[in-house]
Amino acid sequence: MSVQMFTSCVAFFNILNELNDYAGQREVVAEEMAHRVYGELMRYAHDLKTERKMHLQEGRKAQQYLDMCWKQMDNSKRKFERECREAEKAQQSYERLDNDTNATKADVEKAKQQLNLRTHMADENKNEYAAQLQNFNGEQHKHFYVVIPQIYKQLQEMDERRTIKLSECYRGFADSERKVIPIISKCLEGMVLAAKSVDERRDSQMVVDSFKSGFEPPGDFPFEDYSQHIYRTISDGTISASKQESGKVDVKTTVGKAKGKLWLFGKKPKPQSPPLTPTSLFTSSTPNGSQFLTFSIEPVHYCMNEIKTGKPRIPSFRRHALEDFSHLPPEQRRKKLQQRIDELNRELQKESDQKEALNKMKDVYEKNPQMGDPGSLQPKLAETMNNIDRLRMEIHKNEAWLSEVEGKTGGRGDRRHSSDINHLVTQGRESPEGSYTDDANQEVRGPPQQHGHHNEFDDDFEDDDPLPAIGHCKAIYPFDGHNEGTLAMKEGEVLYIIEEDKGDGWTRARRQNGEEGYVPTSYIDVTLEKNSKGAVTYI
Repeated sequence: MSVQMFTSCVAFFNILNELNDYAGQREVVAEEMAHRVYGELMRYAHDLKTERKMHLQEGRKAQQYLDMCWKQMDNSKRKFERECREAEKAQQSYERLDNDTNATKADVEKAKQQLNLRTHMADENKNEYAAQLQNFNGEQHKHFYVVIPQIYKQLQEMDERRTIKLSECYRGFADSERKVIPIISKCLEGMVLAAKSVDERRDSQMVVDSFKSGFEPPGDFPFEDYSQHIYRTISDGTISASKQESGKVDVKTTVGKAKGKLWLFGKKPKPQSPPLTPTSLFTSSTPNGSQFLTFSIEPVHYCMNEIKTGKPRIPSFRRHALEDFSHLPPEQRRKKLQQRIDELNRELQKESDQKEALNKMKDVYEKNPQMGDPGSLQPKLAETMNNIDRLRMEIHKNEAWLSEVEGKTGGRGDRRHSSDINHLVTQGRESPEGSYTDDANQEVRGPPQQHGHHNEFDDDFEDDDPLPAIGHCKAIYPFDGHNEGTLAMKEGEVLYIIEEDKGDGWTRARRQNGEEGYVPTSYIDVTLEKNSKGAVTYI
């Protein structure tokens, strides 16, 4: 069954679909980034880290070699310096002994040999120091002009390669974004088209069609001339005669079956009912136009009988009302019946297709017994035939109800001035203006039923508009409400009570949005309003 949706809701769903596609493109970009950008950068960063570590290690080795050369040069320098001081001391000692007249020739010769030895050692250390100095200077020049520049050049080249890689990754990111731009543009265009598809007129018309009741506006109130008993000699052409002729207009009909319904701008005004006479008669019209007397009884006695006999009949009426949607307004009832007929027709088509398939299979089995037993298909075929008959009966019944609703809608203007029926209203019963009166001495005139099977009980339920709230309730347990006519509720949800439990374990409730249905009495905590005019007490 296709469900009509507001264009704003359809546009919102379309935008969500476009957003889903948009998010999918973002996922594509993320995957591209993970593989081409992030993953590549992580691998390249690891390689760069290893290469940089190698270059730094080479620089440390070059620095260590230069330090070693400097130490060798420094050691040779210290040794040369020390030997020079020793040679200077040996020379001073030789000169002192040579100038000393008391020194022996042997001492002088010994001092001379020591001087020559020290001088020779100083010359050797001088040559070694000069060689080490020259070597250090060469290594230092090589270190600062060849080795270290080469290492810095390698580090520079490595960093340049890193920069180039970053540039490639940036370009890869831009390319991944550029690839999805056409699809994202289409998504955005789809969102704009979805926004432009919103039709406020169509949405308003859908609301009107959804809540169209089929009721007509109330008619004019008749003039009630209270001076007719004073001016008894006035001719028939006076206004009192007009009142008598127009007095047959039903008060209950003129209020448009408003039964306490809350309008958008407040409660509907309630007309006053004429006083009830103790000897009022309940009459009904036959198809040939004659009227017959149903009963003539005192109001109190009738009230007690109505209360006693009304209780066992209410559950059966409730089931019937839920089945034919008579509790709904005419237009809504017509839509519900049409939807049910469409569903039944689809089910009937399925059963018919299944019957045709079974018959074909049965023919095949009869022609080729080795493929199967034709008798094994007989139970399923009989079940399918029963389902077809049942669905046809349901369709016929619902079509009759639909014809009745369409007939009522078309002929409503002709029935507005039908014959009157005096209806007794007692305490706890419903008044025509939509409230419940406490006055037992009131009388209401109502139109007769147009059905062939008319009884006094149907008059109490001929209105399809929502009943006034007589209290509220709170759901103690959740209720699914899968059955037709029931109302689903969540735990802790607050609902309006429009009918109390009548002994069958079900209470009629209504949400704030107007949705009505029956809920289990044991599942709710009921709080009734003591002063509510809609309160009904069933004994």
